[in-house]
Amino acid sequence: MIAMLIALSAVGALIKVFNTVAFDSMPGYFAALYLGGWYGAIVISLGHLLTAISSGFPLGIPIHIYIAIQMALFAYLFRFFYKRFNTYIVIIIGTLLNGPISALLLVPVFGWGFFIGWSLPLTVASFINILLATIIYKGIVKMSGERIDREI
Repeated sequence: MIAMLIALSAVGALIKVFNTVAFDSMPGYFAALYLGGWYGAIVISLGHLLTAISSGFPLGIPIHIYIAIQMALFAYLFRFFYKRFNTYIVIIIGTLLNGPISALLLVPVFGWGFFIGWSLPLTVASFINILLATIIYKGIVKMSGERIDREI
């Protein structure tokens, strides 16, 4: 299952929105919901690195590793908050974390121009990735007739 989701991240990594902003994180957010936060963290971080590789590491390897770590934390937190809050609130929290907050965390390195230029594409792509992951997860739960709540 993990390998399949990483492969889906690789496919999503090829669908670029803006520079290294792509549709690679949906499988990671789905993995966080379906398999648990740690699995989501693995899938989403590898998904980002696949996007960075396919883009030629435009921000540099160390920065992309830092972003992969951020995304791993965000996927884990997405699962954590999903278990405690309303789905709509969690989609907003996840979008804010992986969108403007992610860009804000890079201001010390790249400055405010980076934040201004990257916030909108990151936020839009994050929202779409998170929304799709949530819809697919809820569809599987509905089809199975029971709540899936795994954590290892």
